[in-house]
Amino acid sequence: MAALSPKKPCAYHGCPATIEVGRYCDKHKTIANREYDKQHRRNHNKHYGWDWRKRRQLYVAKHPLCEKCLEDGRYVPVDEVHHIQPVDEGGTHDDDNLISLCKSCHAKTRPSP
Repeated sequence: MAALSPKKPCAYHGCPATIEVGRYCDKHKTIANREYDKQHRRNHNKHYGWDWRKRRQLYVAKHPLCEKCLEDGRYVPVDEVHHIQPVDEGGTHDDDNLISLCKSCHAKTRPSP
């Protein structure tokens, strides 16, 4: 005999529905997934697996300072390794397509939504 568990509210803000399994009711499941995908833009596992983490680590070892700040004579540690041409637009993880940046410089490279 299976144990009965109480229903819980749908996690979508303001939804009065109750559900038995998962986080969202059927009405909000696809909406929540779409919103999540918008915020996360792409599946990082598709392009960024073990190989990328290893290449990033090696690149940071060679370029430990933000390359943009270094051009201006400032010594700021690297926070992000940025792809000059994005991977989903045909870019690679090769060193000539990478640049080490601090958070501030990396934020300036992102296109505004």
